[in-house]
Amino acid sequence: MDKLSNYFRTTIEEMRYNVTWPSTTELQKSAGLVLIGSLVFAVVVGIMDVGFETVLKAFYNSFR
Repeated sequence: MDKLSNYFRTTIEEMRYNVTWPSTTELQKSAGLVLIGSLVFAVVVGIMDVGFETVLKAFYNSFR
């Protein structure tokens, strides 16, 4: 039990005094970049989905 409490104590100390936290401005810029990247990725995947669906429907309908 002593090892566990020592682990938590040192972890809290590390997080308080040794970690460099980003400023609010840096955090907002990073969040905006992640949001834009996610939207671009979603659009690309959506376009690929529609394209594959169209190709597969045409392929399956060619055998009717």
